[in-house]
Amino acid sequence: MSFRPLTISPVASLLITIAVIVGTGASRVTQSTVSQTPPASPLGARNDLSNPYRPGLSWGQLPNGRKWGSTAGIAIGTDGNIWAIDRCGAFGSQGTNCADSPLDPILEFDPSGKFLKGFGHGLFVSPHKITVDKDGNLWVADNGVKDGRGQQVFKFNQDGKLLLTLGKAGVAGPGSDTFDQPTEVAVAPNGDIFVADGHGRAPTANARIMKFDKNGKFIKTWGKKGTGIGEFDCPHTLAFDSRGRLFVGDRQNNRIQIFDQDGRFIAEWKQFGRPSGIFIDRSDVMYVADSESRGDEPGYGYNPGCQRGIRIGSAKDGSVKYFLPDPGPYPPSAESTVSEGVAADAAGNIYGAEFTMDVKKYVKK
Repeated sequence: MSFRPLTISPVASLLITIAVIVGTGASRVTQSTVSQTPPASPLGARNDLSNPYRPGLSWGQLPNGRKWGSTAGIAIGTDGNIWAIDRCGAFGSQGTNCADSPLDPILEFDPSGKFLKGFGHGLFVSPHKITVDKDGNLWVADNGVKDGRGQQVFKFNQDGKLLLTLGKAGVAGPGSDTFDQPTEVAVAPNGDIFVADGHGRAPTANARIMKFDKNGKFIKTWGKKGTGIGEFDCPHTLAFDSRGRLFVGDRQNNRIQIFDQDGRFIAEWKQFGRPSGIFIDRSDVMYVADSESRGDEPGYGYNPGCQRGIRIGSAKDGSVKYFLPDPGPYPPSAESTVSEGVAADAAGNIYGAEFTMDVKKYVKK
């Protein structure tokens, strides 16, 4: 069998050349402008896990037409009601959001989102996270400072009565009776109080865990600014598991560090992403909110290949089973998106407190 050479006219040749150029250009544009989410980050945070939840919906019926401000704190009460922090309808953190506001920053809702009550106006400068202890008392860290207020931790009963105050009002420092932008409280079964102290980015800022007895007497502190074991860079969130181990969300170091209650190091986990919030339920199911991971240039929030969202796994062995991804584009353009604070009720519904001025509820499919 023989073949004759194919003859192509000059016009056809020109059309083929244009098609090749256009097609190649389109391919290059597509490749350069669309980033695919990798299955996992270099530090081991999985982005390809299954998601058993429906998309989050805005939640919480605030009174008098009020809208959510920035928030990082949400917790489940002993009776199943939900407590949330609102920065008095304002946007931002580490500022003076509530300093001159008549609004209450501590809010209680039933599980349907019905508003029940609020309190705390006039006490806070910039409330950060909220914790409910086994007796139902509420603990709130204030990391703002203005006019002799802020830089303190407050304990309330559920009626809003102030029971205990830690730190010196309006004073930041490294001493045993001062804080420098405290972030969250965790209370041990025996009543000992643990405070994550150090939201600041300056090299000299506090970056430590402080321990007090149930009456607020200082016991000890551990940690300093750094990247080594037992060092921290923005200890942003705390939680205890059923064994009494303390989980510290060492956010700028993109890891969770686990300690015993005397500050002895146990483990380091990076598979849950960049921890802005940690919640551990009674069965040691752990929920970790990542609101800041980003790629691009090194600096604040740098955690390349890690998609933002909520990772769910086991506090017992560190396995990660599910992932609720940030519904926004990857890579993200904003410094913070999706949940910064996280909690889950007995039915497994997840509540996410967002810096971007919202609270969302996630229910299972």
